[in-house]
Formats: sequence, C-alpha cells, structure tokens
Amino acid sequence: MPALIAASVLAAAAWVYLLAAHGQYWRTDQRLPPVRGQAPGPAPGAWPAVVAVVPARNEAAILPETLPTLLAQDYAGPFRVILVDDDSSDGTARIAADLGRNAGRLQVVSARPAPPGWAGKVWAMAEGLRAAGEARYVLFTDADIGYAPRTLAELVTAAEARGCALLSQMALLRTRAFWERLLIPAFVYFFAQLYPFRRVNGSRSGAAAAAGGCMLARRDALARAGGLEPIKGARIDDVALAGLLKRSGHECWLGFTAEVVSRRKYGTLGEIWAMVARSAYTQLRHSPAALAATVIGLAWLYLLPVAATVTGLAILADGSAAAGPDHRAAAWLAAAGLAGWAVMSVTYLPVLRLNRLSAARAPSLPLVAAAYTAMTISSAWRHHRGRGVPWKGRV
Repeated sequence: MPALIAASVLAAAAWVYLLAAHGQYWRTDQRLPPVRGQAPGPAPGAWPAVVAVVPARNEAAILPETLPTLLAQDYAGPFRVILVDDDSSDGTARIAADLGRNAGRLQVVSARPAPPGWAGKVWAMAEGLRAAGEARYVLFTDADIGYAPRTLAELVTAAEARGCALLSQMALLRTRAFWERLLIPAFVYFFAQLYPFRRVNGSRSGAAAAAGGCMLARRDALARAGGLEPIKGARIDDVALAGLLKRSGHECWLGFTAEVVSRRKYGTLGEIWAMVARSAYTQLRHSPAALAATVIGLAWLYLLPVAATVTGLAILADGSAAAGPDHRAAAWLAAAGLAGWAVMSVTYLPVLRLNRLSAARAPSLPLVAAAYTAMTISSAWRHHRGRGVPWKGRV
C-alpha cells in the first residue's frame, strides 16, 4: 500500500506539472486573427503568389467535398492548385480534373515512381513542388481538407506579418460517429502534449511540429534548407518538415482553427486504429525500449489514478478497517487518485470544447489513453513481424 500511495501521489504531482508548466499544451488559444474586408495585409496588387500542393492517392470519393473549397479561396493574389495523383486506382485524377474544369486554377499531375528511399507522400509533395514554379508560398495540404473562403488570406497575412517560414493549422477532425467522438479529440490532445503549440511557436524553443493537413511554407526558406530531400524518408512528414526549417534557423507557427476541417470519415474502431498504428511506432523511432517506457509511462500517468481511486474507495466502503491504519491509507490512496484524475480531466476540457463535445466526456480520458496504448503496441507488433500497417493500398 505505501508504494501504491507514493506512485499515485507522484502521478497527481505530474498532472499538476503538466497543467501548470508543460507549455500550456492543453489550451487551444493559439489562433490566427481573422482577416475581414480590408484588414491589414499586403497592399492591393501586392499579395504574393501561392501554389497549393495536394498529394492524392485514391481520394476520388472525398474530393467533391473538399477540392471545391480550396479552388474557391477568396484570395487577392495569384493562386493555383496542383493536385498530384499518387498512383491512384480509383479515378482520382479524372474526378479532380472534372471538379477544376471551370475554376481555372487547377493543374493535375501524375507522380513519377518514387525513387528508392523516398516515402510515398513526401515524393508526391516533391512532385508538386517541382511543378509549382516561382510562387513565394507553397500550401501543402491533404485531399480530405476543406477550407473556409478566407483561410488562405489569413494564412498569408499572418506569415507575412510574423516572418514565418512555416505556418500550420491543425485541422478540426470529424467527430460525428461514436468512435470518432470517443477517440478523435484525444488524437489532437496527445499530439499537443508531445508538441506543446506555445513551445513550437517560441523562437527560442527547439520544439518543432506542424499539422500536415495545412502547412504554408515559404519557398525560399525551404530551398535554403535543402528542399524536401533531407526528409525524403519521413513517415511523419509534417513534424519532419517543421524540424528541418527550425533547425535551419527559421521560425515556425502552429495553431488551432475551426476554419480548416478534415472531412475524412473514421466510422469504425478499425479505421481509427489503422490511422494511429501506421505512425505510432515510427514516432518512437522503432525502439522497443522507447515502447516499453511509453507503455509504462502511460499506465502510470493515465491508468494509475483510476486504479487508485477505485481501490481506495472500495477499501473505505468495506468498513472493516474503519479508523485503522488501512482506513487512513485507503483515504490517502483515494485522494491521490481522485486528484490526478480530476486534473487530468480538466486538461481535456478545451479540446472537447473545440470539438463541441460535452464536458462529461473528460473523465473518460484514461479509457481513451488505454486504447491508444493498445494501438501503439499493435503498431510495434506489426512492425516487428514485418507486416506493417495497410494505408490506402500501401503497407
């Protein structure tokens, strides 16, 4: 019992640290100011040229929901969209061409076979960059992302004002189905815990991250950093790109938004499981030691407070040890567990609010963390068995 109490007290203390001193990762207040009418920005006729690069593999079903929102951007400067068909088998290129026929902004290119050592998506991004010409900014985005009409203007205005080499917004993920509402908000929560946005946005901090669905990169800064060649094998391309630019001495910015929305549907547990598992073990650099430390850390931080609460309250409810040492120990155990669980739940509230979900879901975070732990173990198991994780027809 003393060891369990000590571990529970330390877990509660860790949650207090995370709440107060870990870059305020749990807050969702890193936002861009909206651009309305003639808001401050480049002078009329001086808006820089932007090219959006959209890697797309087997995205024919979702493009009608998303591509028109990108093509219809209310942007005063030169803007065009390059959709890179990454060896699709479902008519992605044809659907894209049909959608862009009257917009006058779309170019569809077919990616050449990826050279050895290149990850598929990074190569598709490079193919789009090769066709982009001399635009000042490149907007790397995903085929499942929908945009509000003024999003691009807001991104460019902020990039010009801040002097950022990379400005990225975390897309609001879909939370309609049961499994989406249960698990998807935590995907953003855990990402922010790994890469606190305030630290990413600090010029003196070495933290670097981006959200791959919406990344506005300055072309000259990317060229000076070596282009995409240095990160050609990256499976987590957004974090790799941010790290590349920040190591090169450039500033990056990452924030939240409700104006950039992912239309990707994750209606089943299996779909979410595959989405997480495809990169979870990569995040740990395929290290069994890092995996073991992560599993132990997650269990201690997220599951122990619940176990301590239930165990302590069960002993107190028994009554047989009333007023004895076991009763006092149980009270300490329950109090430590409840304190950790309560602070943990508080940190989850802003992400739930961002997704317009009930605050009553906050105490379920330990359950969600257990599910993500299982997904991470599954990712490692598949890797070491040589099976990998299937994603859009690739493993």
